[in-house]
Amino acid sequence: MAAVIPPTVATTAATVAVTTAVNATIAANASATPGGAAAGRPPRARRGETYHFKPHNVGRWLIWGFYALVLIVAPLMWTSSLAQTMLSQIGIAIIACLSYNLLLGQGGMLSFGHAVYSGLGAYLAIHTLNVVGAGQLALPVSLVPIVGGFAGLFFAALFGYVSTKKSGTPFAMITLGLAELIWSMSLMLPEFFGGEGGISSNRVVGKAVWGISFGPQIQVYYLIAIYAFVCTALLFAFTRTPLGRMLNAVRDNPERVEFIGYNTQRVRYFAFIIAGFFAGIGGGLASINFEIVNAADSLNAVRSGGYLLFTFLGGAVFFFGPMIGAVLLVFASILLSELSKAWQLYFGLVFVFMVMFAPGGIASLIMMNLRVAKFGKFDRFWWLYLALAAALVPVVIGAAALIEMIYHIQLNAAMGSRLNFFGVSLDTAGMGSWLGAVAILAIGLGALEVARRRFVRVWGQAQEEIETEIKRREAA
Repeated sequence: MAAVIPPTVATTAATVAVTTAVNATIAANASATPGGAAAGRPPRARRGETYHFKPHNVGRWLIWGFYALVLIVAPLMWTSSLAQTMLSQIGIAIIACLSYNLLLGQGGMLSFGHAVYSGLGAYLAIHTLNVVGAGQLALPVSLVPIVGGFAGLFFAALFGYVSTKKSGTPFAMITLGLAELIWSMSLMLPEFFGGEGGISSNRVVGKAVWGISFGPQIQVYYLIAIYAFVCTALLFAFTRTPLGRMLNAVRDNPERVEFIGYNTQRVRYFAFIIAGFFAGIGGGLASINFEIVNAADSLNAVRSGGYLLFTFLGGAVFFFGPMIGAVLLVFASILLSELSKAWQLYFGLVFVFMVMFAPGGIASLIMMNLRVAKFGKFDRFWWLYLALAAALVPVVIGAAALIEMIYHIQLNAAMGSRLNFFGVSLDTAGMGSWLGAVAILAIGLGALEVARRRFVRVWGQAQEEIETEIKRREAA
């Protein structure tokens, strides 16, 4: 498996690299010591000279261990078919959102066409699955997502050469144009894209190995979980490489990067290719999970917009932010869409408020509160958060009641004027329901403003105390 590198192998390689560097340093010291090189034996450490090795980051190992444990235990806790389907889609969305954040969060590249690479990867993967099913290719089903990954890599290398020549708004417009181009081509090439019906396949191919046929959904989930864990680890490792650091520099100050001699277009291009590879893996996993690929779902602008929206909501400035966004993406598209026809409007409003009040996403809110807790000042915020939550309840109820009544008038007027709103009967023809919803919304907004002002004042005081404490520690 070309893209699957066990964490133990990566750790061993890192250890060997560190050991080699230390040995080279010792050899250099030996050659500089009179008679050291001629003696033909390891030099003795000079008195008072010691070599220090960086200890393992225990916290990081615990986090990764917890992540693996969650992936393993999740389907055992939620055993229903709906839960396992959602967990499988969450794993796919994690890979897709993390690959997109390689462009947005790490490189500052706003792309409106990321679904092109996951979608084309899904198409190549499902065609490969059909070839395997016909007996024309001996390839395990578990490696089919790798084919999708290389398909995404190929098309990212092809289209990225053009799009990464620009940055900022021109880059975003080029990706949007390419996305629309591929979308229109999907209708003109039904032999490859399958037309409106798409391409279907069967993931149960050949004999079961160790009882694994990928027929049961839980077997597909664990395949997705393995890929999700490995891809997450590889993408995190990329952020620690020189190319990953240089990508951050290109995002923050491209002029200075050019000044010191680096080609910013080449850095963006390489990152674009890597993001396309992982997006293709996500598409390949989706083709195995659903056993059908449709251009209307895989290549449209809504899919690309979803990656952007939920990556931003999760928090593009932190590595784990897109993982939170992936969970929100699946819950919104499956659960919330079943509760209300206006679910996209709700998430649009949430997106607007997040941009206004928390542009760093949910991850930034978590990290800011962890910083406050680290300095022992979180106790004063418990009741403030409770007050904010209590004030939000009538705001959400009032706004949702108004939205649902408007949607009922527009879409379900033939079914009568009454609708059921969480057990409460609302009459769109009477003024009582409208006035009641407006009153609840107004009361909630007033209470929310009072709680918000108090929270902002206490938060500012806490930040001043934290800054004072940091300066005191630095002075000491």
